[in-house]
Amino acid sequence: MLTLTENNILKRLGERLKQARLERNDPQKEFAFRIGVSIPTLYKMEQGHPSISLGIWAKALSVLGKLDDLDQLIASANAPGKSLFERYDAQHKTKKRQRAARRRHD
Repeated sequence: MLTLTENNILKRLGERLKQARLERNDPQKEFAFRIGVSIPTLYKMEQGHPSISLGIWAKALSVLGKLDDLDQLIASANAPGKSLFERYDAQHKTKKRQRAARRRHD
């Protein structure tokens, strides 16, 4: 169960999605088709319904040209401006696989 604050945030997110769609002059039917959902699902997104998957939100943001905004969702206090994904990539590019030393049998 979501808190009132969490529900309000989802509602504002849905309102921003609707506003972005309307600014592009996209009817619900066309936008829903482009993101691969039904019109009732798009309506739920725009109302801030919590059951919509992150994958559908990612597709909607991609169609709106705002997919990079999703990547900034979780930024680190240690690396301001870097997303969780950027930190993961940087960490795995610099670290080499390390194995335990073999035991010597004398």
